Amino acid sequence: MSVDFKTFVSLAPAVSGARLPVLLRGRHGIGKSQVVYQLAANAGLPVVERRASQMTEGDLVGLPSVEGNRTSFNPPDWFKQACEEPVCLFLDEVDRATLEVRQGIFELTDSRKLNGHNLHPDTIIFAAVNGGEHGEQYQVNEMDPAELDRWSVWDIEPTVEDWLAWGKNNVDSLIWDFINQNRNHLEHQGDIEPNKRYPSRRSWDRLDKVLKQADALEASPAMFNLAQSFVGFEAAVALNDFAQNYERVVSVEQLLNGERQEALAAFSLNEHCAMIEKIESEEICKAEFSDDHVENLAKYFVSLPSEAAMKLWNVISQGGVQENVVKFHRANNGSVGSHLSQILGA
Repeated sequence: MSVDFKTFVSLAPAVSGARLPVLLRGRHGIGKSQVVYQLAANAGLPVVERRASQMTEGDLVGLPSVEGNRTSFNPPDWFKQACEEPVCLFLDEVDRATLEVRQGIFELTDSRKLNGHNLHPDTIIFAAVNGGEHGEQYQVNEMDPAELDRWSVWDIEPTVEDWLAWGKNNVDSLIWDFINQNRNHLEHQGDIEPNKRYPSRRSWDRLDKVLKQADALEASPAMFNLAQSFVGFEAAVALNDFAQNYERVVSVEQLLNGERQEALAAFSLNEHCAMIEKIESEEICKAEFSDDHVENLAKYFVSLPSEAAMKLWNVISQGGVQENVVKFHRANNGSVGSHLSQILGA
């Protein structure tokens, strides 16, 4: 059974805190590496990352040294660091490694040591692979039951909300709003055709950086060509079309301040629903509203079609701040309460 990142982040520290190794399995580009770095930062640990797919046996266990009749292995610098100080040891692409390297990792996960060199007691171990239920799409090696038995295995299937929560502070509002309103373009679902470019969470992050670098965050041939190189033709066409009408997009802050009224009035039902999802993701309903914000939200509420109005009401009422619910119900001379009664009585 798969879990989303929110669940994984809440539970994985219990496993790593017990000094047991954690293995993430999932599709490429979903953010497995990023979440490992996040957990390491939360634990106050530096990350020592190694791609197991690029390692030889000597890269893992070190090189032999002979003194008299005794042979010992000198650990590589990265492993020596993990033995001498607390770190988050992150082994990526373990299922693409050679059998010899995986056998060495077997000892590491089983006894927290290699060739007599013990990890620091507070070093934690994470790894990531593309195997599991999606393994048939990748050129990876199967991990046998004894190998998997050494890990706490987590099959990751992140939600769109996971990405939107991360993207709020990491990508341009154009990209964020596009994904929020076109969720099918976040990543490809289904069978993969060889040599065809598909969007992924990673590719949207990279495209965002390149569009900023090229100053191409408006509809243009440059935007389309750059987007196509990262997320594929279909997503690039959709993004460029979206950007042509992006002036219609209204931020939550603008709505709360009573701005962009003409743009809001031109919204379709889908655009209203996307606006309300943005309100929910920014968690503004978990703090007490100012009087001005209540009035502007109320004006927006009474202008909404029934389906969108109920969606907004649910977001506000489930925010956990009772004062907001009371103030909102009474706002705009009671028009919110009247509109709500009409909807419920319909």
